[in-house]
Amino acid sequence: MELASSISTRLHYQHKSLLDIIEGQSDEQIRRQLVPGKWSIFENIVHVQTYQHTFVSRVNLILTTHNPIFPRYTAEADPMFLDNCSKSTWEIIQDMMTTRKDMSGVMQSFNVADLNKTGEHPVYGCMTLVQWINFFLLHEAHHLFTIFKLTGELRKEAR
Repeated sequence: MELASSISTRLHYQHKSLLDIIEGQSDEQIRRQLVPGKWSIFENIVHVQTYQHTFVSRVNLILTTHNPIFPRYTAEADPMFLDNCSKSTWEIIQDMMTTRKDMSGVMQSFNVADLNKTGEHPVYGCMTLVQWINFFLLHEAHHLFTIFKLTGELRKEAR
């Protein structure tokens, strides 16, 4: 068994839609908080990029430890997230693309035994690696949609 094509395709390409979504937006626009108390486009991008690193670590633990239990992830408690908020948009996107290429390549090679290994999520319970990858992709898609909606607000402002 290998990863289903629906997962494999999203793993390989989904994140690349970010470039189309933010095309034409200035760095100032990307960094501006459009909704008081909510993340900017930039902070959403940093979260997606930073969580990739957390996810890779979690996958490695699932592969090497019997059913590890993970705490709930919060970006605000992640030193990498806070540090990356001081970097340029381009640096963040470059890291996201490079990390994802490596991550996707490794995950495409997982065998049946790997894909059936489990880890405990604090909200969703015991999940196989396939379910963890789906969770990761759905979480990323949620943030990409949030970014899409925020860029829509910027387009409305420009009218």
